[in-house]
Amino acid sequence: MSEDLPPSRNSLVKPSWWSRLFRARGEEVAVREDVADFLVRCRRRNLLAPEEHAMLQGVLNVSETRVRDIMVPRSHMVVLELDDPPKKLRDTIIESGHSRFPVIGEDRDQVIGILLAKDFLKHVVESHVDEVFDIEKLLRPAVFIPESKRLDALLTQFRESHNHMAIVVDEYAGVAGLATIEDVLEQIVGDIDDEHDAEEVQSINDNGGGRFTVLALTRIEEFNDYFHTSFLDNEYDTLGGLIMHELGRLPRRGEALEFSGFLFRTLRADRRRVHSVEVTRIPAVDID
Repeated sequence: MSEDLPPSRNSLVKPSWWSRLFRARGEEVAVREDVADFLVRCRRRNLLAPEEHAMLQGVLNVSETRVRDIMVPRSHMVVLELDDPPKKLRDTIIESGHSRFPVIGEDRDQVIGILLAKDFLKHVVESHVDEVFDIEKLLRPAVFIPESKRLDALLTQFRESHNHMAIVVDEYAGVAGLATIEDVLEQIVGDIDDEHDAEEVQSINDNGGGRFTVLALTRIEEFNDYFHTSFLDNEYDTLGGLIMHELGRLPRRGEALEFSGFLFRTLRADRRRVHSVEVTRIPAVDID
């Protein structure tokens, strides 16, 4: 009989689904960086589309990102005041287009609760706007979280508590901002636009002087038509995809790429994707 050996430390740890996935593909995953490197190799082999690579990278980043990095800062919060008359509450709700609002007392550090737009509008429909109105009866409890909370833990908390908004507090218990479930999900899937978000009218804008601002989501066919180029779209669908394909990774803001007679400088980018690019045609150099 073979001698029983005590289990190793690693054998006591249940392998993650990432480890099981890559082990099934014949890949050894020892540390988190191995997963990221594997995804980069898959992207370079065109086994992953740029959007797929960005989404998977977003999944990895969620467990390392803190609430402070994605929250809506205090100064940008749309809040309702406890003493606001119903008409002012209604106008703020309709104008902002949000579905949830922190309700404050004397200042933004005193969050009394959360008002859902649907609760308020239902009350308005079922009663008269000018009657005595007690907003506190409609409020739901506010959830408070620290700035240092990790996004994966916050997402779990949202899912288990059925809350979609949390108030972020700093080390002195002051309100630093707020975070929503949408903010967390956007770290994985990219921006989630709705009918209230501002729309970009043009994907390609001529700034003069041979410089153009181009949205990263501009389709390669549209780019080719505008600039009279012939970039192939079988490897990437958008301008952002082209840049990521050539670099083999997400570019940083301000980073430049020279490619096929153009200079592409990233104007806006985050951890998930490129948003906009400055495009300049590189003049041809005459060689005598």
